[in-house]
Amino acid sequence: MSEGDAREEFLAEAQEIIEGLSRDLLLLDQADKEGRDDPDLINEVFRGVHTLKGIAGMFGYHQLGAVTHALEDLLDDLRLGRVSLTQNVLDVLFEGVENFQRLLTEDPDGPPVDLEAYAAAIDLVQAPAPLARETLEDYALDSSVLSVLTEYEEHRLRTNIEQGVTLFRLLVRFSLATIDSSLEELKTRAKPLAEIITYLPSMGGGGGEDIDLEVLLASRASLGELRSALGSQGEQLSEVRRHTTAPSQLPPAPSIPAVASVPSRPTSAPPPGPPIASERPHAPTSAPGPMDEEDAAPLAKDAPGDPLSLRSVASTVRVDIRKLDHLMNVVGELALVRSALGNLREKLRQHADEREITRELHRVGRTFERHLSELQDGILDVRMVPLGQVFDKLARIIRQVAREHEKEVQLVVTGAETEVDKLIVEELSDPLMHIIRNAIDHGIESPKMRELGGKPALGTLALNAYPKGSHVVIEIEDDGAGMSIERLVETAVRRGLMSHAEAEELTNEEVLALIFLPGFTTRSAITDISGRGVGMDVVKTNISRLGGIIDIHSEHGSGTKLTITLPVTLAIISALLVRVAGRPFAIPITAVQEAILLVPTMVRTVEGREVVTVRDTTLPLCRLDELFGLGTPNRKKRSFVVVTALANRRLGLVVDELEGQQDIVIKALGRSLSRVPGFSGATDLGDERVALVLDAAGLLEELLATTEWRRAGDARLAEGVRHD
Repeated sequence: MSEGDAREEFLAEAQEIIEGLSRDLLLLDQADKEGRDDPDLINEVFRGVHTLKGIAGMFGYHQLGAVTHALEDLLDDLRLGRVSLTQNVLDVLFEGVENFQRLLTEDPDGPPVDLEAYAAAIDLVQAPAPLARETLEDYALDSSVLSVLTEYEEHRLRTNIEQGVTLFRLLVRFSLATIDSSLEELKTRAKPLAEIITYLPSMGGGGGEDIDLEVLLASRASLGELRSALGSQGEQLSEVRRHTTAPSQLPPAPSIPAVASVPSRPTSAPPPGPPIASERPHAPTSAPGPMDEEDAAPLAKDAPGDPLSLRSVASTVRVDIRKLDHLMNVVGELALVRSALGNLREKLRQHADEREITRELHRVGRTFERHLSELQDGILDVRMVPLGQVFDKLARIIRQVAREHEKEVQLVVTGAETEVDKLIVEELSDPLMHIIRNAIDHGIESPKMRELGGKPALGTLALNAYPKGSHVVIEIEDDGAGMSIERLVETAVRRGLMSHAEAEELTNEEVLALIFLPGFTTRSAITDISGRGVGMDVVKTNISRLGGIIDIHSEHGSGTKLTITLPVTLAIISALLVRVAGRPFAIPITAVQEAILLVPTMVRTVEGREVVTVRDTTLPLCRLDELFGLGTPNRKKRSFVVVTALANRRLGLVVDELEGQQDIVIKALGRSLSRVPGFSGATDLGDERVALVLDAAGLLEELLATTEWRRAGDARLAEGVRHD
């Protein structure tokens, strides 16, 4: 593996760890707000930071290693009870994740990471928590057990006792050959109801091939409930009771050795779990230890018939998205070959003496087409990732922005498993971040204002995603103040974006769409989040570049909902090939609803725009030859209407001919032509022809307005096409 490949592998693994840390911290924040104690999550965060520190040092990311080292010390104090979990501590942990991301991307334009300031912030929250009261001696626990508890185990034992959780003792017998799987099964059965504090080998039982373990559990469940959950293993379960007499008067308990004749893992490097006090199999289920694979594996290592294997346990590989792009381009070229084979087959059919070759070519072509379709679907499937990847990042931003502005906001996510193309997910991050920031800053009110308005102090921001045909729909909804139609109109007129007369002609939907105009803002004071008139116009531009559209609905006093409709993938698409003024064009089939013959008597004019009635619905028309300035149109010749639709918007594109459907790979137009509106790229049709691909979403956005100020934009669009 080259140095560059190794670095890419490190960046991919580090990014996965950081995303996992972000998810775990959000869950930890939620547990803290609900008053729950979740040591599992604290240990999971500790393990992630420890792993990140190790690989950062290997690849020379020394600043990243310094941050992880400082944060690891804080997390160690946190899980051992030396520091209490507070919102200030969580703020420092979240800031650490942000610093990880900045140091990993090494963005020269991004804000620098002040390591000294962050170290000072860690020191500030690292004040020791109050020491636990000595209460262990009140319970019938053998001194030999207490003497070998690790610091972490003793902390968890004291914490459970102080919280009034009942202690239980469980005696189980396992075969040495299957102890790893048996321990995992015990962990799975016990975890929903109990926390395993520790377990030790018992001297009183077991044989050459068996081992008896005494397990100490803490649970709020009853003895019967625990026995039922543990099944047959619960037969030897009993409650650990408090002393009724002084400890010195108690009879001696059975001796339990501190060291078992079971191999322990090497200690040459610090393990990613709690400190190990003795060489024995022990650990709570809530912390890394022998219940995990690392510790359980050595127990079964010496079992007969279990040879050491070098086979990887992972069934996944990381693939650079650029390699997938290359494969997709190759598939696109093969699609051109398929079209060429089809053309060749049609030519041979005209020769009667070549029928045998024609049949053979047809058979080969059908087989090639089937395998090509499978290959295309396979590559597209590999490129698909769940939207949860970007939703997790947004959850961290929501918490940060809400705390900065002293607002209480809860995030509700549904449909995080909905999958879209990896490139779309990456390009979607910034637009969604702008929308979220505006929702918190402009939309959701302060807790006091919400209570005065009869709302709960806790605001709600909902993210919902679901597939819809070949598109994916993302909804962002808040229960904030909503938008005032009157205030939007007043702002637009005051800023000179339109006259009073033009404003009166606008529908409510068009008024709400004003927020996407450059420089438009209703905020009089500029904040660090919004108020400069930038953001929402960028959102619309970026969504349009992805072939999508954005709709907005708002009710003053109730909240705002933005709906984004996007194609599932942009890599390779099916398109309807049409001809306008002798030139070929491609329209993405995902935007095509139907195509009908245009009869001249069907056309009528409404408010200066041509429309037709299709299925009892008025459909506005756009003649592409006029829009693109492709010569003098001939109204007498036969033409067709391609009905395009995205979300709830429909537009009829008038074309001269329909050439059929074909899979295409969209190529960028290049820097000099990238700003030409109306087109998303070009494609090779395989017969020495190049067709421009229409930007259906952009055309729908620009051509459906009926007012003069929007029609001026249509004129500029046409002028731009003629000029370029």
